Amino acid sequence: MTRRISWTLLAVLVLAQICYPLTTGATRAGLTVATVVLGWLLSVGHALLSRGPRVAAALVAVATGGGFAIEAIGVATGVPFGSYDYSGELGPKLAGVPLIIPLAWTWMAWPAWLAAVRLTGGRTVTAGGSGPTAGGSGPTVGRWVGRIALATVGLAAWDLFLDPQMVAEGYWVWRDATPALPGLAGIPVSNYLGWLLFAVLMMSALRPLAGPAAEHTDRRDHPMLALYLWTYFSSILAHAVFLDLPASALWGAAGMAVTAVPLAVTLLRTRRGGDPGREAHQPHRPGVDATR
Repeated sequence: MTRRISWTLLAVLVLAQICYPLTTGATRAGLTVATVVLGWLLSVGHALLSRGPRVAAALVAVATGGGFAIEAIGVATGVPFGSYDYSGELGPKLAGVPLIIPLAWTWMAWPAWLAAVRLTGGRTVTAGGSGPTAGGSGPTVGRWVGRIALATVGLAAWDLFLDPQMVAEGYWVWRDATPALPGLAGIPVSNYLGWLLFAVLMMSALRPLAGPAAEHTDRRDHPMLALYLWTYFSSILAHAVFLDLPASALWGAAGMAVTAVPLAVTLLRTRRGGDPGREAHQPHRPGVDATR
C-alpha cells in the first residue's frame, strides 16, 4: 500500500511539473504552489506509511519547522542566505515567508536523506527477515559523516536549479546579489552557503529525532529514490531546453551529480542483480507493516 500511494502521488507530481513550462503568469504560480504541496504530501506521507509517526514527525519538525524558522530569520536579518524578499505570488505569508516555502524544504529533504542512506550502506535485513545484513548494527563514524555529507549536498545542490528558476519568475528577489556564481546573476553565493549550513544542521538532527527506522532503505523507498532522480534529470532538461536557463542547468547538473549519479549507478546495478541484499524487505513490525 505504501508504494502504491507513493507512486500515485509521484505520478501526479511529475504531471504537474511537466505542465509547468507550458504555463505562464498566475497559472504557473498556482502550479508551483500545487507542486510544492504535492511534494510535501509525498515525502511526509511516505515517511509516515513506511516508518511510522516518529519518523514523519521528525521530518516535519526539522524540515518544515526548521525550514520556516531559518527562512523567517533570513528574511528578517539576511542571515544566513543574504538579504532577500518574497513577492506575493506564492500565497499567504507568515513573518514574510510564504507558507509553502518550508514545505519545499521537506519535499526534497526526505529523498535526499534516503538517497544518502542507500549509498552509504543503510541497514537492511535478509529477504526472509532472519536478521540484519553486514553493517546492520548501525553506521560507523566514517559512514555517518559520509551519510550526512551526501544528504547535505544532495539537498543543497538542488538549489542550484531552484533559485535561478524562482528568481527568473520573480517569486523572490535579492537586495544585494554579489558576488554571484558565473552565469547565475541575481543570486549571491551566500545563498548557496546558507543552504549548505542549514542542510547539514537538518540532516544531522534528522536521525537522532527519527530513530533507527531512518537508518535503512528497502523496496518501499523506490518512489522516493525515483523522485530524487526525476528531479535531477528533469531539471537539467527543463532548464537547458524549456526555461532558457543554461547556466543553472550546468551548475545544477554538476552539483546534484554528487548524489544523483552514484544513486543511479547503484540502482542500475541492483536491477541487474549485482546487489540483491540491498533490496531486501524489513521484518514485520506491528503498527507499521499494517500500512503497507
